[in-house]
Amino acid sequence: MGKVVLKLEDDISTDVIYPGRYMATVLPSETPRFAFADMTDFNGALTAGRVPPGSMIVAGKNFGCGSSREQAVSALKGHELTIVAHSFARIFLQNAINLGLRIVTAPGIEAAGGDEMSVRGETVVNETSGASYPVVKLPQARQAIIDAGGLIPFTRKRLLQKKSGDSHN
Repeated sequence: MGKVVLKLEDDISTDVIYPGRYMATVLPSETPRFAFADMTDFNGALTAGRVPPGSMIVAGKNFGCGSSREQAVSALKGHELTIVAHSFARIFLQNAINLGLRIVTAPGIEAAGGDEMSVRGETVVNETSGASYPVVKLPQARQAIIDAGGLIPFTRKRLLQKKSGDSHN
């Protein structure tokens, strides 16, 4: 369960999530401080650690549109946020999978800042209002990458499993 810490509308660009002027910063350990940099109150809460891991951002359609900047995903992952949106922009979605950002596609989601939400299997429940919304599941292979923490940890795990299996032959 997590609290909605930010409610956003449709077409939130990667420029809003991670402004272009910070593109020279690429290290995952550094990008989180620039998440929503132009939303100074929210950025201040994030950088001061006042937003607990597992908190949720709820957005409309086409979250993460605009550029292909991976830093937008890295900045959100660094704060261990869950993004629940009506839909995600294609490149943002793939970057989120590759980096292991927890994302949930719930086309009809309705929530306000401060609402308590939980993801229960194929449903998102707004615990505050009592409403529930169906989730569009990712293909199993893509979800496995997110669950592993991203493509690199997923691949590392698979290689170690393969190596371990080879040593038993």
